[in-house]
Amino acid sequence: MALFGSSEKTTSTSLSKKIRPTVMRVQNVAKELLAIAQSNNVKVDTIDFNILEIQTYTRMNDGVKETEWEEISKDEIYELDDASALLNPYFQMKQMYEVEFFTKKENSTYENFRLAIGANATKCKVYLSIKEGSEITYNDRLSKELELMINKHKVRVGILIHIFDEMLGEAISKFIAQVRVEETIKYDKNETILIAESYEPTWTVNDKLIMHYDKEEKTDDHHKIDYASRGFIKAVKKDEILIEYIKAQTGKPGRNCRGEFMAPKEVEEVNLPTFTVDETIREDDTQKSIKYIANENGYISFENNVYAIKTEVDMGEISFKTTGNITSGLDSDVNINVSEKDVIKDAIGMGMEVEVTEIEIEGNVGSNAKLRAIKASISGQTHKTAEIRADKLKINVHKGSAYGKQIHITRLEHGIVDGDIVNVSQALGGEIRAKEISIEICASHVKATASKFIEIAKLQGSENTFTIDPLLKKSAKAGLDENKDEIKNLKFEVQSTRKDVEKYTDLIKGGTASFNDIKKRLIYYKKNAIKMPDSFVRKYKQFQKMQEHLKSLEGALKFKKGELEILRSKTSIFQDNIMDARIINRDRWVGYNELIFKMIEPTVDLSYKPKEGSAGKVFGLVKVDEGEFEIQVLDD
Repeated sequence: MALFGSSEKTTSTSLSKKIRPTVMRVQNVAKELLAIAQSNNVKVDTIDFNILEIQTYTRMNDGVKETEWEEISKDEIYELDDASALLNPYFQMKQMYEVEFFTKKENSTYENFRLAIGANATKCKVYLSIKEGSEITYNDRLSKELELMINKHKVRVGILIHIFDEMLGEAISKFIAQVRVEETIKYDKNETILIAESYEPTWTVNDKLIMHYDKEEKTDDHHKIDYASRGFIKAVKKDEILIEYIKAQTGKPGRNCRGEFMAPKEVEEVNLPTFTVDETIREDDTQKSIKYIANENGYISFENNVYAIKTEVDMGEISFKTTGNITSGLDSDVNINVSEKDVIKDAIGMGMEVEVTEIEIEGNVGSNAKLRAIKASISGQTHKTAEIRADKLKINVHKGSAYGKQIHITRLEHGIVDGDIVNVSQALGGEIRAKEISIEICASHVKATASKFIEIAKLQGSENTFTIDPLLKKSAKAGLDENKDEIKNLKFEVQSTRKDVEKYTDLIKGGTASFNDIKKRLIYYKKNAIKMPDSFVRKYKQFQKMQEHLKSLEGALKFKKGELEILRSKTSIFQDNIMDARIINRDRWVGYNELIFKMIEPTVDLSYKPKEGSAGKVFGLVKVDEGEFEIQVLDD
């Protein structure tokens, strides 16, 4: 809200020079104030004025023939509140004021009451602002003098008087009522009151075409544009608004509190849609807009002036130069086929990030590339710094890091594999972690860790380590750790409750004879209508409460013991898992190899090193004595 001006306290030095009182008939009070101040060589804020008379004039001016201004009476002013007249572009209005200008008096009654007039941008709403720190005391003339003060502020900024200000009387009445009750009011913050409201125009809206699907370019941590993520593929979701055409809307005229007619601008239509869409995109045509909405997941395509949503895309390579990162999302239904299969080139370039539903790569994945999909197939090889994540994953030659649920590796060359079910045709070194691991040909320097079983069809090397760990997965380890903490806390609670049970059992046992004696006496008193001693009644009730509390403690102890057994059984489940796990070698043992079973209870690693040339095929954990286990060859 713009503030036009305020009444401020004036210093005595600024009032040293006085002007001769002057009566003038003016339209622009602010302009005359400035002219008088300049001609008398004084500051504007040392001059005050009184409004002696207000004259309001109207006329119709169509620009062809100019008509004379006609004065209207005060009663006719209130009849001006007619939209058909006020919103007529040819209708004009103005006010003339007979004003007396004079030097501002010192020590005014209202010198500490600081007012200002403000308005919104169109000047269609006018506000009275009472400034913080203002102070006002009630007197009998306050109502009339407040209206005069407001009107003086209004004419200084060109706001018409007695027009559009029907609410002013009610606002003044409320203000006077408050001051009358409190006698003196001091404002500890600014207060704003609406005192005039005219006809607000509705602005013209030019048409606009918004490409919602073409999202803003991503920026990095330093707010610089990330050109690697420039959106080669524009992924969209079903029911997403892709494009929106905002229709042009002709505005409506208004008239502000200065009496000025406010005509809307001519409407411009320069963005009418010239494209079409196919059945994958629907149109929602309303009075204000046309929305183009996706009927399915995929990416948006624009060919031959037709927008469509597609799911399959073929490309030669994904690189910084050609495409940049492609991150349409795992649930986007976008499937990509990358055809570059030159052995000395990368189909997925260095540092590229790809996230799609499915991807088939006929060539190599470069250094520091990151690939995420629900289903992925790589016919070339992965760089040792590449990271691949997919639920179903097939890799020809793997040197990087692979994560998924079902993973098949044709040749593992010192890479890392982490999944649920992993099948490796040939392992030439590397690290494998999974629930189930199958290796057709195992060479040397392979570390395989499983929670259920490891099976090797043919062993051709040594220096391999095969481990069974029921806590291989983070969720299992977290579950066991949480279970152990709960057991520890519950054991403490059981011990504490047991002590309380023993304590109250002893108390009751020692007081039973006295209780029975008191009970007999109370029965006798009641039978013979004799008043029972308060001390007997009190002791009797105390003993009853002890019995009830003991019963409650015994119930709690029984419940906590049951909970403890359940938690212990959960720990035993982890132990049972390792007892069912197996390491299987369908071939003879070659060189140095080690089998490890990680126990849960007790926490210990059991190791077994098959002798070279030995024919033991199936290995498992066997309980040989209470708390003692060892790895043995089992029946196939």
